[in-house]
Amino acid sequence: MKFSVIFEAQLADPTVEREHQVIRDCVEQAVFAEEMGFDRIWAVEHHSLRWYAHMSAPEIFLTFVAARTKTIRIGHGVVCMPFNFNHPVRVAERAAMLDLLSGGRLDLGAGRGGTRQETSLCGVDPDRTTQEVEEALRIIGKAWQEDELEYHGELIDIDPHPILPRPRQHPHPPLFLACSRAETLVQAAELGIGALVMGFAGPGPIAAMREAYDAAIAARDGGRFVSTAVNDHFSVLCPTIVLDDRAEAQRIGIRGQRFFAQSIGHWYGGAGIPDEAVTEGADEAAELRRAAEQVVARLHEQDIPVRPTSTATFNADHAYGTADDAIAYVERLGAAGADEVMCLIQMGTVPQEACMETLRQWGEKVIPHFRAA
Repeated sequence: MKFSVIFEAQLADPTVEREHQVIRDCVEQAVFAEEMGFDRIWAVEHHSLRWYAHMSAPEIFLTFVAARTKTIRIGHGVVCMPFNFNHPVRVAERAAMLDLLSGGRLDLGAGRGGTRQETSLCGVDPDRTTQEVEEALRIIGKAWQEDELEYHGELIDIDPHPILPRPRQHPHPPLFLACSRAETLVQAAELGIGALVMGFAGPGPIAAMREAYDAAIAARDGGRFVSTAVNDHFSVLCPTIVLDDRAEAQRIGIRGQRFFAQSIGHWYGGAGIPDEAVTEGADEAAELRRAAEQVVARLHEQDIPVRPTSTATFNADHAYGTADDAIAYVERLGAAGADEVMCLIQMGTVPQEACMETLRQWGEKVIPHFRAA
């Protein structure tokens, strides 16, 4: 079992001063994560999503963290791969440079950046994002394994050019794909790349997703591989706040998750207003249920089918509580098939001291339990 921390740089009640502070806080957490024995950090890439994610330039954040650490792996979780966000060659160049300078510590995940807010900002065609992500991964895998890149695909043509520098890891850093549905898990398996499962659904649905991923691995013939280096690593999200006071950890964690769910729902549509998520409730679990009911009502109003994924971010059964509670939850994730637990700690309303204490509790109590096992 591997352990990592993922950063969105979420921000309740954003001002310029608070935004600057939350980025500095994320750096402090990332550096402390190495001290506490975590294996990896991940940084998302989102654009123009006020409240939900202020991590718009993860390559800079990760480079800064890499310069202040020695052993922890540095992960793009993920780069927005549609071409108008990031040209595939520029991704390959930047990632190789970071892998080189970090001593071979980089992992590279790919994703769509699929909100209308983001695609409209950068002129991305929403109907092409899935196809562009896959083509970008093929270009990057090819660029890192040949002296000159030449690529002629359905969406882009690149005449022969050397792509410089080459990464430190051979043949290249491990590749991953953000996965939230069975279709993307099958795609990741067929492409021969790792799965970053970002949902809040919990161990039961994760076990079903692992089964789908393994079935696709067993059925593939290698014809769609994007590289000769195959990566079948299965990482899952683990929202967590761990304190000595179980009730306080649950209150802080569930409130932070409510902010997360309503802020991203604001950009996807129909899931609440960020101002509501910032307001503290007397019973945070009840507020989370009420927010889920709002989502269902709004979807019904728009004649949109209500699927389990519609309210998954409102499931409060996660690693909120004491270190023993977190250990029990991670054991459930391990039984579900997780190779890696991605701790989501920095949610918009969670204070920095609770983030740092959670990292300390994981480093001193939770991770050693599994290392010993």
